[in-house]
Amino acid sequence: MTQANITYLFHSGYSVETATRFLVFDYYQPSENLQFLTSRSFQTTPPAWVFASHSHGDHFDPVIFSWDSPENPITYVLSDDVFPKRIPPGHRCHVLKEGESLSQDGLVITAYGSSDLGLSFLVEADGLRLFHAGDLNWWHWKGETPVEQAYAKDLFHEKMAALRGQQIDIAFFPVDRRLEEFHSLGAETFAKEIKPTWLLPMHFGKDVEASRLFAAKAAELDIKTKVIEYANQRFEITL
Repeated sequence: MTQANITYLFHSGYSVETATRFLVFDYYQPSENLQFLTSRSFQTTPPAWVFASHSHGDHFDPVIFSWDSPENPITYVLSDDVFPKRIPPGHRCHVLKEGESLSQDGLVITAYGSSDLGLSFLVEADGLRLFHAGDLNWWHWKGETPVEQAYAKDLFHEKMAALRGQQIDIAFFPVDRRLEEFHSLGAETFAKEIKPTWLLPMHFGKDVEASRLFAAKAAELDIKTKVIEYANQRFEITL
């Protein structure tokens, strides 16, 4: 059996501790009063890798570079739209474009596309295959024209095509009630076509009701999920 210790940080931010690595995805703290991680958080973790799927402020927070130190060095994996404008010097950064991959220190990272800015990431670590979607989603906005809606649909399915056939143990995927009744359309489609073992919702900020609603849909699709109820919620997943 393989175990992952997971923390829902906030919005699209998750951390995953595997047997030998501590992975942080798309960290975002909306204010200094809501610090979900600090440099102290990394003093007792395994070697840390921090990912930013794109430069939108709710997925990339420059505070992530303040965690790095000679005592607890961090490796950063960033979408190329983040680099080089917002990266201070002196950090270990890997910058990826869609279709590129990286293999280092026992990790295999592949950059997939997004239906918005930046990338999504597939990360293989300690026998686990983790997928963080970034802003990859079926962004069906009711206020858009039929042409715009059709474009959003086609773009989503185009990016999804590259993922078909991939085995994914745990996926982190947007569920956003601003899309109204289509809030989990992308997540449901991803679950049906890609069939991850677990699908954990994200991109809902403080709107944890979105997670509860998705849990009902996930039960219908026979997809395992967790109901997210608060920031810094922690749980274990065993595969």
